[in-house]
This record gives sequence, C-alpha cells and structure tokens, in this order.
Amino acid sequence: MSQRGKINLIIFQTLIFSLLFALFGRLFYLQVLDSDRYQDAAISIQSRDIVTPAVRGAITDINGSPMVVDLPGLVLFADRSTLDRQADKGVSILSRVATLFRLEYSDIYQRTRLCGELPRENRAGCWNGTRYQPIPLIGNASQELALKVIENSDLYPGILIQSVPIRSYPSLAGENAAHVLGYVGAVTDEDSLNPEKNYYRSEIVGKSGLEDKYNDYLRGTPGVRTFLVNRKEIVTKESKNIQAIAGNNLITNIDSKLQAAVENALESAIFRARSSGYRGDSGAAVVMEIKTGRVLAMASYPTYDPEIWQRGLTVKQAKDLFSEAKGVPALSRPIQGLFAPASTFKSVSVLAAAKAGYSLTARYDCPATVEIGTRTFKNFGSEAAGRIPLDIGMAISCDSLWYQIAYDEWVRDGGLKPKSNANDHFFNAAKAFNIDKITGIDLPSELKGRLPDRQWKQNWYDQNKNFFCNYKERAKKEDLTPYLIEIARENCLDGNKVRAGDAVNFSIGQGDTLVTPLRLAEIYAAIANNGLYYKPQVARAIVDVDGKVIKEFKPEVAGKVEAEESTWDFLRRSLRMVVTQGTAAGVFAGFPVEVSGKTGTAQVFGRNPNGSAKDDTSWFAAYGPTKDPQYVVVMMVSQGGFGASTSGVAARDVFAALFGVSGNRVDPERVIFPNGVPKTIAKVDLTKAAKESSNKQGKIRVGSVVVE
Repeated sequence: MSQRGKINLIIFQTLIFSLLFALFGRLFYLQVLDSDRYQDAAISIQSRDIVTPAVRGAITDINGSPMVVDLPGLVLFADRSTLDRQADKGVSILSRVATLFRLEYSDIYQRTRLCGELPRENRAGCWNGTRYQPIPLIGNASQELALKVIENSDLYPGILIQSVPIRSYPSLAGENAAHVLGYVGAVTDEDSLNPEKNYYRSEIVGKSGLEDKYNDYLRGTPGVRTFLVNRKEIVTKESKNIQAIAGNNLITNIDSKLQAAVENALESAIFRARSSGYRGDSGAAVVMEIKTGRVLAMASYPTYDPEIWQRGLTVKQAKDLFSEAKGVPALSRPIQGLFAPASTFKSVSVLAAAKAGYSLTARYDCPATVEIGTRTFKNFGSEAAGRIPLDIGMAISCDSLWYQIAYDEWVRDGGLKPKSNANDHFFNAAKAFNIDKITGIDLPSELKGRLPDRQWKQNWYDQNKNFFCNYKERAKKEDLTPYLIEIARENCLDGNKVRAGDAVNFSIGQGDTLVTPLRLAEIYAAIANNGLYYKPQVARAIVDVDGKVIKEFKPEVAGKVEAEESTWDFLRRSLRMVVTQGTAAGVFAGFPVEVSGKTGTAQVFGRNPNGSAKDDTSWFAAYGPTKDPQYVVVMMVSQGGFGASTSGVAARDVFAALFGVSGNRVDPERVIFPNGVPKTIAKVDLTKAAKESSNKQGKIRVGSVVVE
C-alpha cells in the first residue's frame, strides 16, 4: 500500500471513530445525564386528565333571589368515537334516541356534527368542540327516559348519561330576563386556543349577557384528576387530584318582580299596537334609578326561553333566534336597537334653544306647515295651534315651532356654506349627552347611537359618493323611482353638506338621528337630575359561597350636562305639563303619583319584508315622582303607532308596579321599593330555587299544560 493510501485510511478510521464517539456520547447524555427530563415527558404522554367542571355561581336579583342557578340534572351525551365505529356511523343509534325523546332525527344528528363538518350556511346547532369529548345531546332529561337508555345499553352504545349541574332558571317571580342574563355553552376551538382563558374542553362558559361579562367570577375552578396509564391504557397511578371550587355568585340590581311587571307591560304594548292596526314587531323597556344608574329592569321583545340552550337547541330554534320574520329574538333591543327618538328628543332641543339665546318664556308660532326651500314640513297631524308659549308647545308636541328655530340657527351658522366658527347649538346639545357613544353598561355588544353632525355627514359622503353618483347603474330596479333618483343626484352633488332639511329634522329627533332605548333613559335621568347622569350598571356585587363580598360595584358618574338652573326648571315643568295637559294627559288621568315625561312618534322610512310601509315607532320617556325623581322609565315599540296610546300606557303600568298603584290609589303593600332601592348587599338564598326544582320533578309537560 502506498504512503498516500495509508494516510487516507488513517483519516477515514479517525472519522469513523469520531462519529462513533459522538453517537455514544449523545446516547450517554440522553439516557443518563438528561434521563429525568425525558422520563417525565414519557410519563406525561401516558397521563390522562379527568376534568370535573365547577358548580357555576348563581345570578340573583337585588334581593338575593336566584334568577340563574346550577341544579343537578340528567344529561345525555354522545361519544362520537364510538358512534363513528358503528357500521352505519351511528345513524340507527341516534334514530332510536330521537324516537325515545320525541325529537327530530335531524336535530339529534346536527348536535353531534362538528361545525367544521357542515357547510357554513347549515351550522345552526352544530358542536363547537372536538369528536374526542362527550357531546351533550339532551339536557335535563327525565329520570324515566334516562333509565330506559341505561337499561338498554346494548341498543344505545356511545350514549352516555351523567348527573351534572345544569344551568336552571327558576323564574320565581315570573321573570324572563333572557337578554340580561345571557346563556352558557361549551368551550369552542377558538376558546381553547386562547391561553388567557385557560379553559378545559368539558367546561361550560358564558356566551352572552351577564354570563359572558362576569364569566371569570361565575366560572369557578374545575377539578382535575390526573392518572398514569400504561400502553394498554390500564391505570397505574393517580398523580394529581385537585378538587373543584365553586364559582362566586353575582347579585344584580334587577328586581325580579319589577322585571316581570316590565316584561308584561311591554308585551301588552305590543299586542295593543297590533290590535290598533299597527305591525308592532318589537320593543324595549328600561327602568333605572336616577341617582345611581342602577338598572332595575330591562326587557326586550320578542324574547326566548333561556332554557333552550340547556335542553338542546334545535335547528329551527337556532334559525328562529335570528330570523327577521320572527323579529330577531336574539337581539337585545335596549342596548342593540337603534331608533329615531322623535319628539322625546325635543328635550335636548330645549337646551340647544336656550344656549342659542331663545327665550323659554316667549310665545312661538305653531303653524300647520312650514315652507323651507322647496319642501313643506308639516306639523304632526297638519294642525295649527297658533302662537303659544314654549312649554305648551312641548306639552302638545308642536313640531313646526322647532322647524323655524332650527332653520334660523342653520342660516346663522352659514347654511350650505357653514362658517368656520359655526355654533351648532343643536349638535352640541346632543353631543353633551354622548349619544354617539356607548353608555358603558356592563353587558357585551352594546351599540352606540348616531349623531349626524357635520363630521358624520362628511364620513357618510365619502363612503357612499360612488353609489349615489352611479345610482342608475348600481341601484335595484324597484328603487329607480323619480323621487329616489333625484335624492341620489342631490347626494352626489353635496351629500356632505348639512342641509336645511337635515337641521329641522334633527331638532325633532328625526332624519339620521338614532339612539338606543338605554341611552334615552340616561338622557331623561340627566334631565331629572340637573344634568348629572350615571353609567348604567346591572351588577351590584360579587359574593362567594359563604356570602363574603368579593367585589362591590358602586355608582359611577358618566357625565354632566351644563345648563342654567332656569333651563332645567323650564324643561321639568314642561315635561310635567305633557302628562297633565298635553299628549299623555289622557293616559295618566287620575294617576295618584305625579310623573313627568314626553311622548314620541317617529316616522320610519322603508318597507317591511311583505312590501308594506313601516309604521311609526312609539316612544314614551318619563321619570317620577316629579318632585323627587327616583326612577326613569323608557318604553319603545317598533312600528307601534302613537307614543301615548301604545308606549305611554305601558309606561303607566310600569309606574303602577313601582309605586303600588291599584286603580287610582296607592297600595303600600304593593310598592316594589317601600324604603327605596336597597342600599345594602343582599344575602343569596338558593333554597327557593332548589325547592322549586324538586317540585317540578315527576311532572310531564304536554303542550302548555303541566301534568302531575
């Protein structure tokens, strides 16, 4: 072998020995020096966690009476891994379940499908979790039917029955409060991927309303037992056992008796509107304590049974919740409904007129019509009232006097060529009440109102200019009317301008102005309280299972509207005149408690799905007692007709419940808050809910009849 060959062999041998040394060194490191870490990792692969969800905290009314509470109940679960191994993928098993519980197979099938397995448009009622966790099929099942499943387990493989805490709604005073309370649901993939939430798959968490807002307090701490298993899945050791800790209770400012009365008054208003020939498709009501902002009752119509989420949502129920034909029951109208406030907004215009220098003691013309430019603006009912004092104008709700004041101010501000220092008294008066912002109530998904001032007009124009300038090409065929074509042409030319018509409509709460019922309640609370108003608050306190106060929610000042004392005095006097000699006088005739308020009848542009023209929105905003205002009440019925005859009557019914009015007298035994709204935090009493639940056991519901 040549010298060169020997050198190459030595190099090759050296390389081989180096590789072997590195390999054995790495093996020594893994198996000896770092063995503990890898042993722990191997054990963790063989560990199994069993999670026991904590008992969720109760939600009570202001007196500690439960409105939502966890109570034991039987739940049917489906094991997809077992069902999928069946020859027919579990079809026959699910069919038997549907037959036994008298349900539609399609609903049972839908509940066991992962949302990702279905087309996006057909996901109502699908399962947001994974196929490896038990899927709830039927909640609060009867013992009789559950026993049949257990006794015939061979017919129901993959169907599990467990006794678990179920979210229950005792409704001890007959209240619904679905939109306030919200609902709970299973943890979704999105939830589980959020490290801040740290949810377990088997947990039930808040999805809307108070359940969502205060979920961290109500949730509690789940119990976790960790077992070690071998490769045959045989348990070899229990490595961890953490007991579940029950969630805290939430005490609200809602009074359940008042809540039930408000819901009944709102529903009656809806039916009253329909009996008068109006569509009456939806409504909202708010009752709030003026000097704290505490929300004592809040209702939305149409509503839904909150227990549908626990029993198992059917496909039809899921679609109905968001169906326009059904009135979109899922929508919480007090905080998500946006409506033109109509004449209730004239209270804001009074502040604007006073700031602009108009005398509140002078007389003003109230003609049948007012000509502004090429348009004729009519007084309500096209009736003239002559030259009248402004407080009488408020009482009878004259529109035409405000047309003239608003038009004069628009001209002073420069008209279509506004001055750089335009006063904008009307816009600024509304801005002082923050109508273009959310109130900040402690409920999720609140919407803000619309203040159509100069900046809003410019933003709106920027977004819609191309549409209006190409209206004939882009509009629907049925919208190509001469009137709408002319409107589009005007909007193309100067849609960013505040026109005279915009100004006069704004002064009476029409045009593009929109508010939520809750915001209007806050405005009237401010009027009753010399401009000071508070942030609406539903929660009163968080207490633990032993009654210890974890957190107390105290009143928060939201703002202060500045005005002369004489302006507030005039406004409150005129609002009392509305009830004594104005548009609401007939409704409150003989009412034994002095209240003050304002009617509103808002014209609505557009058509219903059936092609009919939309009816007016009915409003009544009020506070009482007049001389010492404690409560503000706002009632609204969409497509409900006149403010007084629809919403005014409902507001009177709410005041009657508050003050214990029976006929034309006050019954002290029926007053909701005989000593005022409670200032102390109530003790939570869940015994009534448990007793009510036990009373319901053994009963079968057939239609609307409960049979023992």
